[in-house]
Amino acid sequence: MALPQSTIQLQEQKLQELLRYLSANSPFYKELFAKHQIDIATIKTLQDLPKLPTTEKDDLQQRNNDFLCVPQSKIIEYTSTSGTLGSPVTVPLTENDLLRLAENEYNSFVCANGSAGDIYQLMLTLDRQFMAGIAYYSGIRKMGAGIIRLGPGVPSLQWETIQRLKPTAIVAVPSFILKLIGFAKANGIDMNRTSVKKAICIGENIRNTDFSLNMLGKKITEEWDIQLFSTYASTEMQTAFTECTAGKGGHHQPELVIVELLGENDQPVPPNTPGEVTITTLGVEAMPLLRYKTGDICTYLDEPCTCGRNSLRLSPLIGRKKQMIKFKGTTLYPPALFDLLNEREEILDFVVEIYSNEIGLDQVQLYLVPSDTSEECDHRIRAYLQARLRVSPHIKYLTQDEIIKIQFPEAGRKAVKFIDRRVG
Repeated sequence: MALPQSTIQLQEQKLQELLRYLSANSPFYKELFAKHQIDIATIKTLQDLPKLPTTEKDDLQQRNNDFLCVPQSKIIEYTSTSGTLGSPVTVPLTENDLLRLAENEYNSFVCANGSAGDIYQLMLTLDRQFMAGIAYYSGIRKMGAGIIRLGPGVPSLQWETIQRLKPTAIVAVPSFILKLIGFAKANGIDMNRTSVKKAICIGENIRNTDFSLNMLGKKITEEWDIQLFSTYASTEMQTAFTECTAGKGGHHQPELVIVELLGENDQPVPPNTPGEVTITTLGVEAMPLLRYKTGDICTYLDEPCTCGRNSLRLSPLIGRKKQMIKFKGTTLYPPALFDLLNEREEILDFVVEIYSNEIGLDQVQLYLVPSDTSEECDHRIRAYLQARLRVSPHIKYLTQDEIIKIQFPEAGRKAVKFIDRRVG
């Protein structure tokens, strides 16, 4: 992966520091090193990483506290994962971790063409132990830009605030941006005459794996002349991969994380080949991770970007390893299914539910909000899904109010679009 030699040396120095730190302070990794008879003194280069065992989400869920490397008195902030793939994991942060988190998002917003002259309207929660909320806030503050902490939802309030305070950028989930567009059109708001010129898109793909805009991205930009920046991150890695103006993948921050993309038998994959994003955190104090397999499947590019950066770039998320669906001989990931559902004007909103039938095979149930309740609309939707998927999922039509109750369960902090009820 085409990093300058000085950057590789920095990563290797930080890797050796991390191994000594884990060996001294982490109950989980102490045990892991002993079990696999790992002599950390022999791990000196990035090429030595495959000598180390990987860590998985199940390890974090089952032994959360054993990953902690500091006394409770040093913890300043408690965050947690969303629990999309099982029970939530607590990720505590020290003061140094919070400073690192701010540095991470400062770099990310600068990469996404941000500056001190911007004003960002945050259309997301800053509570409910959501690390991303505090990360965005801290990074923007470090950059010196203005911040409007409005929270998620309520299109009418979002537009009133945009018109009153004139932010230059928004941070939002792409499907919510579509709701903003719908409200603006219904209420005579000329989006393209407002102050907003860019959007940092979180939580959902806006691009295909070839970096072209997917249907969600196209729907936004066809109506609203703003520049979209995609970002990929997870609570566990405490680091983001954010697009630059070239829009050709999320840029790696090599001083903050080592990234590997692993295929079968945990072997590194070449560029443009799907692999599981596997990270080693650098500079994390409370809960550092070593060769942690995120469960996310991406590809990567390693040639220099037109923006001048030469770090690795990650593709949009292809899917999550545990969420792969095998349905009547067809294999697909939820993001691909979301793209299909977003393409149709007859489908206003949706939730995908997967469950196991009586013989353990995957079944797909789609909850859809149709544009109207006519037989003709139903026929168009079913014919489209049959043509694109080559199989027919079960469909149940709901009202917008009914689907919102599914998408926003009690204490949820982001819209649920995928429900996995499969056995095991």
